[in-house]
Amino acid sequence: MEGEDGRFLPRLRSLSHIGFPWLYDRNRLLVWHSFVGRFEPHLRDAGEIETFYYDLLLEAAKKWHRQNPKRIVIESYLQLLEYEGRLYPQERCYICENRIEEEIALMQAYKPAHPHCIYAPALPSKKIFDLFKSKKTVFLEDYEVEHLYEIVMKGL
Repeated sequence: MEGEDGRFLPRLRSLSHIGFPWLYDRNRLLVWHSFVGRFEPHLRDAGEIETFYYDLLLEAAKKWHRQNPKRIVIESYLQLLEYEGRLYPQERCYICENRIEEEIALMQAYKPAHPHCIYAPALPSKKIFDLFKSKKTVFLEDYEVEHLYEIVMKGL
């Protein structure tokens, strides 16, 4: 470092950053910024941040230019929920605790509920429970991905 002679803010020398091919794609960058912005309030009170979170973001960034970013956000979010022990894969409504049959609605943290219990759009329950198991969005329609992405954007 330069400037360690008592100056307030030293300058770093020979600093490089990790460049990604998608950094100049405005749409991808905006989705990235929104996704990463959800981590600050989630990790704000953590005394020490585990490497899992850095690895999760790095793996997402590496795939960001090859895949739909919203699908990556959903898959990463499922990994995060599983890591933190908050993935709720049970086929019971989080509100009324009755069995979920054909249609499911999801609350924040992808907690399952009946669409009429939380007044939310319905999704096919088989697809959602398959998503919870595989953590892959390949079999989801774009409108389903959009809905799941909006749930993530409400907060981690």
